[in-house]
Amino acid sequence: MSTPLVSTVSAPAPPTTIPAVANGVRPHPPADIPHHVAVIMDGNGRWAAQRGLRPTDGHRAGTENIRAAIEAFAERGVRCLTLFAFSTENWKRPRPEVRGLMRILSSTIDREVKPLHDAGVKLRYIGQLDALDARLRRKIDDAIALTRHNDRMTVCVAFNYGSRAELVDAVRRIVADGVRPDQISERVLSDYLYTRELPDPDLIIRTGGDQRVSNFLLWQAAYAEYVFSDTYWPDFCEQDVDIALAAYAQRTRNFGGRPANAD
Repeated sequence: MSTPLVSTVSAPAPPTTIPAVANGVRPHPPADIPHHVAVIMDGNGRWAAQRGLRPTDGHRAGTENIRAAIEAFAERGVRCLTLFAFSTENWKRPRPEVRGLMRILSSTIDREVKPLHDAGVKLRYIGQLDALDARLRRKIDDAIALTRHNDRMTVCVAFNYGSRAELVDAVRRIVADGVRPDQISERVLSDYLYTRELPDPDLIIRTGGDQRVSNFLLWQAAYAEYVFSDTYWPDFCEQDVDIALAAYAQRTRNFGGRPANAD
């Protein structure tokens, strides 16, 4: 029997770690550590509701947890981490909540970019920047420029991102560039996506207990493994990281083929 693709994780499992850095040289992670992890950071609102707080308080608590989560994944050898922060559908939320989210993103950039830069993190962005305030766009551009030469880890923030919108944008650019139908391939389409310089995700984690993909990296996640955690994002900690990575390590990834030892 093959290992199931999707699991709901709520109990501890043995941690999966990499050796410590020696002489400034970071070792290659073991083969069972995913190269690229993507996280749907869900549960901020419910975390706040449980405490009698406003939704924006939950979002603020969630952003305050980001640096610790990045460090936990980096220490375990993950080289690329994509965080789903705000979707194209999130504009439908109440206006005060949306305004609060924009302010939180702006203050998070002010607070976190320098420490992340000092830690060797390269920042990337995927999504539709045009819908954002000009000042916020400049902050995002400045953060990307500041960290562009870092190589410890790439952190990609998906803000105002939707996979269907991304695919539509890709097709429009293909048409605008005059690419002939017989020239279009999976590789060509991938080169027109927002993620064209990133590897496809190996593991996608959704926090908060829901089990759906919410229009996130639909093309890129064709062969990703999924782990659904009951932990709300503000409480997502090193133990939750280890649980997810241990679940991933138990999977058999065949990419549509048949395992060598299968009948």
